[in-house]
Amino acid sequence: MPFYENVFVARQDLSAQQVEAMADTLTQVISTAGGKVTKKEYWGLRTLAYRIKKNRKGHYMLLNVDAPAPAMAEAERTLRINEDILRYLTVKVEALEEGPSAMMRRSREDEAGGRDGRRGGFGGGRGGFGGGRGGFGGDRGGFGGGDRGDRGPRPPRDEAPREAAAKGDNE
Repeated sequence: MPFYENVFVARQDLSAQQVEAMADTLTQVISTAGGKVTKKEYWGLRTLAYRIKKNRKGHYMLLNVDAPAPAMAEAERTLRINEDILRYLTVKVEALEEGPSAMMRRSREDEAGGRDGRRGGFGGGRGGFGGGRGGFGGDRGGFGGGDRGDRGPRPPRDEAPREAAAKGDNE
């Protein structure tokens, strides 16, 4: 049977237990159609990139599925009907990933202090606004000016056209 990864996003006003119950219902739909869910991961309540149906956040859930195509079609139909599901995505994969997914590994690194939090945003870091590397006034080509050592000096400006336009000497 083919392998699938299914991720769905549920409304923010649901509880984590309700999202787990929805995943159990989806698991039951898949198993009655001849498939099986090998892994369920709750990724938590996360901020969406843009508002979807007046929601700014959503509960994310990953399902690894070993099922025939009609079983996944029925599961997607169930997701489409459910009003609590904001979005879903099903991807056919060659093999199912064993162990935690990349999202779960990332959250564990965050908890363990593996990431230092200097990744941009308003406080600095690469591309931030705080004057860190690449922000306003940064040393990596931000808006702070700086020397243009890699491109050479600027050519002198020709002030004649600007002065003529200011005086009204257009001919």
